[in-house]
Amino acid sequence: MGYRVLVVDDEAVIRARLKGYFEKEGYEVLEAQDGDQMWQEFERQHIDLVMLDINLPGVDGLSLARELRSKSHVGIILVTGRDETIDKIVGLEMGADDYVTKPFELRELLVRVKNLLWRMSLVKKAVADSAEQVDADDNIIAFNDYILELNSRQLTHNGESIKLTKAEFELLTAFSLHPQQVLSRERLMMQTSHRDQDVNDRTIDVIIRRLRNKLSADLFVTVHGEGYLFAAKVKD
Repeated sequence: MGYRVLVVDDEAVIRARLKGYFEKEGYEVLEAQDGDQMWQEFERQHIDLVMLDINLPGVDGLSLARELRSKSHVGIILVTGRDETIDKIVGLEMGADDYVTKPFELRELLVRVKNLLWRMSLVKKAVADSAEQVDADDNIIAFNDYILELNSRQLTHNGESIKLTKAEFELLTAFSLHPQQVLSRERLMMQTSHRDQDVNDRTIDVIIRRLRNKLSADLFVTVHGEGYLFAAKVKD
């Protein structure tokens, strides 16, 4: 399988439980008890997915998720003892891909991990294929005063860099490849590595709200009852 998972939790019993279970399923599992150890593991080797407890000593899991997402496209599953919708939305705002609550069934968590890694692989392939279609040489999409570079996943506006999370980049790529078209939430969901359960439509709404805050808000038009339309004129 070849996937490397990092479990970040201050409870040794939970770390040991997850490590034993996922190693039996063929994953390589690393452990960290706080943010400092997490960053040490990231500096040592490549990580595919992080299971991140929210209630950590020192820097909390939500803050770590936000910093992780600003630096990496790693998969992030938040783990917490609270089961409130607002927590899930906040987690997505911070850049997490999925959210589970304690106590959790190991089999359910395994399914979530498999689904997230599968979606990430599909998105990676779709972005690579899209890049070949857009520009075989430099993989650039230009619209209005923005430049979106698919290879480096960079967005600039009049020469100034705009930081995008993984989900924001995925959604903006989908929009820019289908300008002036109404895209349903379901279709947009399939273009991201987010799962289409639990939060469902709210996930896309949250990501688009973040894009409106970072880009021109009028680029993303809400078509009630149908989805969203990208109003920019994309240059060939």
